This record gives sequence, C-alpha cells and structure tokens, in this order.
Amino acid sequence: MRGPGSWWRKKSTPAKVETYTRWSFHLFALLEVPAIGLPAFARAGAGLGASLAAIVTVHAAACAVTASRALHWTRGRRGQPLLLLRALGTLTAVLALAALVVETHATPGGGAGTAAGGVFAGVPAFGAGTLALGTRSRRRAFAVVAGFAAGCGLAAPVLGLPAAAALVTTVLVLVAGGFLAFTSVFSVWLLNAVYELDAARETRARLAVAEERLRFGRDLHDVMGRDLAVIALKAELAVRLGRRGRPEAVEQMIEVQRLAHESQREVRAVVRGYREVDLGAELAGARGVLTAAGIDCSVTGSAPGLPAPVRSALGWVVREATTNVLRHGDARRCAVSLRVTDGLAELSVENDGVPDPPAGDRPGSGLAGLRERLQELDGTLRAGSAGPGRFRLTAAIPLPVTAVTEVTAGTSDTTSTADTTGTRAAALNRETSEAAP
Repeated sequence: MRGPGSWWRKKSTPAKVETYTRWSFHLFALLEVPAIGLPAFARAGAGLGASLAAIVTVHAAACAVTASRALHWTRGRRGQPLLLLRALGTLTAVLALAALVVETHATPGGGAGTAAGGVFAGVPAFGAGTLALGTRSRRRAFAVVAGFAAGCGLAAPVLGLPAAAALVTTVLVLVAGGFLAFTSVFSVWLLNAVYELDAARETRARLAVAEERLRFGRDLHDVMGRDLAVIALKAELAVRLGRRGRPEAVEQMIEVQRLAHESQREVRAVVRGYREVDLGAELAGARGVLTAAGIDCSVTGSAPGLPAPVRSALGWVVREATTNVLRHGDARRCAVSLRVTDGLAELSVENDGVPDPPAGDRPGSGLAGLRERLQELDGTLRAGSAGPGRFRLTAAIPLPVTAVTEVTAGTSDTTSTADTTGTRAAALNRETSEAAP
C-alpha cells in the first residue's frame, strides 16, 4: 500500500517547488472569497450581499484559471494566454466599476456602501497581482498595478465618491496590488532559478563524465600511440626484409611481438587504474554530493589498513549507493557506517524518503554488478527495507587474519569511544595469536 504522500515523494525538487508555487496562487484566489466576498455578504444583507459575494467568487475563479495557464507559459509548456489575460483585466475593471456604482448609490452610513467599497478596492488588487504572472518584465507587472490604482482613483470622483475615499482606495489598490504583483514576480523568478540550478547540476554531472572519458582517452592515446607507430614501422621493415630474403626479418617480427605484448600490458594497467576506486575518496565524494543535493549525510567509523581489493570493492558500493540515493526517492538523511567486526569489513548505507516499490519491481543491474564484485572476495550484499520509507544497503567482506590484526591495531590507535571496541579487538588478537605457529 502506498502512503498518501507517495505522490509528493516521487516528485523532483523543481517539481515540488512548482507544485508549491501553483497551489500558493490557487490559495490566493481562494483567499479572495473570505477576505472580500464573505464580509460583503455579511454587511450588505441577503440580496445585495449575495450578488457581491457572487461577483467576488467569479473573479476568484478567473484568477485561479489565469494563474495556472500563466505558470504553464512561464515554463514554456504553452503560449502566452493573451485572451485569458485580457478577459481577466476586462472582468476586473467591470466588476470594480459595478461595485463602485453600488457604493456611490448606497445609503450613506449603511452596510451596503461599506461592502461595495471593499469589493471596489479588493478586486483590482487581486486582479493586478494575477495579471503580473502573465508578463516577463517587472516594469510591465508594476505598470499594471499602477494602471489599476490610477483607474480607481480617476473613476471614483467621477461617479460621486468623495475625494478622501477615492485617495484611500487608490492607496489600498496600489499597496495590496503591488504586494501581490511582487509575490508573483518573485515566485516565477524563484521557480525558474530552481529549474536552472537543477539543469546546471545535470550538466555538471555530464561534464564530469565527459571529462573523465577525455582523460581516459588521452591516457590510452599516450600509451598506444607511440607503440602502434613503432609496431607499424617494424612490421613494414620486416616485410621489406622478408621480400629480399634477409634473415633479419625474423628478428624484426620478434620485436613487433614483444612490443605488442608490452602494449597489451600497458593498456591493462591503464584500464585497471581507471576502474580502481579509493574508499576514502568515495566517502568524501558521497558526503559532498549528497550535501550539495540537500541531503543530510553522516559518515561514521573508520577502518585503516584494509587490503586494497577490499577498499576498492567497498568504494564501488559507496558509489552505487550514492547514485541510488540521488536517483530514487526523495531522501532527507543518509547515514554511512564503516566498521570491522568479527573479521568482517562491513559497510552500511541507510537513507529515508524511499517510496513503496510497485508490485513486481526488480532490482537494477547496479546491485547485481556489486554482488559479482563482492563474490570475488567472498563478500555478501544485502539490500532491502529498514522500516517505513527507509532503505538499507549492507556489504560485508571477510578479511584475512593478518588484515584483521592491522585494521584492529589502526582502529585502536585512532578511536577511544566505546569499551566494546576494545573487547572485540582483544578477541581478534587472541584469535590471531592462537592461529599463528
């Protein structure tokens, strides 16, 4: 069973920010009804109050639809909703003028005038804030706000509203509309910045891979270029000597054979160095990458003196586990633990934010490759759930007796935190002394 929040955990960080931004503007539209419509209904009575509340509700719905389409436009998913923007601007102006007419013809000191005045000041403010989403320029966004404020200030005295009330309404529209417009512009800027940062992170990863490939290509060219050139010259010389019946052709071909074997050994050395990983570097890299991705990563434990094959295999485990944490789920915390107990080098990587796997889901090829690497060292790999929304990957590799002694001695020199560590080290030392001749 998937939890109610699984749909949220599956979203990427930019998608979450976009969802939050979208629903924030929908909330602004919903707030227009209780902030303006309900007070108007309460003050103006059943008949006129219901009409004013209906006007505000219609305007709020239009703002919600326009905001949604405008956000799609800012992300480049559809064209600019010019018809909706014009329709919302016209609707805002018409509704504001209708409320102004009601306010000027209402009984002085009555609730109807006050209710209509609130609608006259609130509808342009919310409309201007929403229209700001449909512009790419900050100047145009605030020009829309200034235009609505100036329109309210000019229309109010013409229809008979006192100058003081007209000035107050103009200031309210300018301040409230300016705040909503600023919120719209800032939200769009923040959303675009998040998407650009995510794209930059992906680009940086691709550039790192490309740079590593170029480095490997340069190393391979440096190794093979000279040898292949010499082999070609030696082979050409051997052909010419062979055509003349000279016995030196055999010596040249022997030299070609020697150069070929030497080149083969050098290529294997380059590939071996390319494939080898360092456990310490992988742990530091995992912490840096996860921290940069907003994941709280902690690395505990140390095991100096591990054999090189064991360090390389555990380094691959850290690399694959880090990739899985970044690629799958939405982790907030990741804990990496390295320890040596009972003659085993054990590495554990546990993270949260893992969605429930769908039925029939199979593990990827990365874990299968890790199992093959560990099997060469008689190691094991366990991967599975560690609780609700948690995933744990544990690799264990048995150590030779001499390696256990070196690792235990190094650990005892660098740590002094728990009595259990000393007890296990003493037990391992006794086993080593008993096994020694």
